[in-house]
Amino acid sequence: MIAANDTPNLPTPEAYFAWEAQQREKYEYIDGRVYAMSGGSVNHGRIAIRFTSLFDAHLDGTNCIPGNSDIKINIAKTPNYTYPDASVTCDDRDKATPNYFTYPCLIVEVLSPSTEAYDRGGKFRLYRQNPALQDYLLVSSTCIEIDLYRKTEDGQWMILNYQAGETIELKSIGLRLAIEQIYRGLTLTPDT
Repeated sequence: MIAANDTPNLPTPEAYFAWEAQQREKYEYIDGRVYAMSGGSVNHGRIAIRFTSLFDAHLDGTNCIPGNSDIKINIAKTPNYTYPDASVTCDDRDKATPNYFTYPCLIVEVLSPSTEAYDRGGKFRLYRQNPALQDYLLVSSTCIEIDLYRKTEDGQWMILNYQAGETIELKSIGLRLAIEQIYRGLTLTPDT
C-alpha cells in the first residue's frame, strides 16, 4: 500500500466508490484517504490464485463464498475498505453487497517486501475489528513459510508457523492442505 499524495480526500465511502470506478488502479480507503495498491511479483500472483482456486473447489456446494484480490473487505463498523489477496465469507449478510465482504471468516495476504510490515501490523489491527474473522494467513512469496493467526475461543489470537513438509489447518472453512500445494512449481528467491 502506497499513500496516494495526488489524490483527493474523499469524505465518504460513496465518494470513494465513485472516484475509484474512474481509476485504472485499485485503491484502499482508510479514514477518508486513498492508498494505491502496489503490483506484486509473479510468485505473489500465482500464490493468490492457488488459494482462491483451492477455496473455490473446497467450498463448492456450501454457503461460503471465496473472494479474490478484486473483492474489497469493508472493515466492520467502519467506513474503511481494503483489498486482501484472498478471502472467504460464510455470512449471509455478505450476499447483499455485490462489491465487498464485511464479515469474512478467512483472509489471506501474500507478503511482499513493501507491504509485509503493514500486513502484519496496521492491516491486521483493522481486520481484527471483524467479529467473524477466525483465520488470517500471511504467506511468504520468497520461501516456503506461512503464518496463520487463528482466533481462539476466548477471542485471543495465536500464531502458528508452517514450513516445508507441514499441513495447514484452516478451521474457519474446514480445510487441511499440505503447504507444498501452494508452492509447487514456483522458483523461490529468498529476500537478501
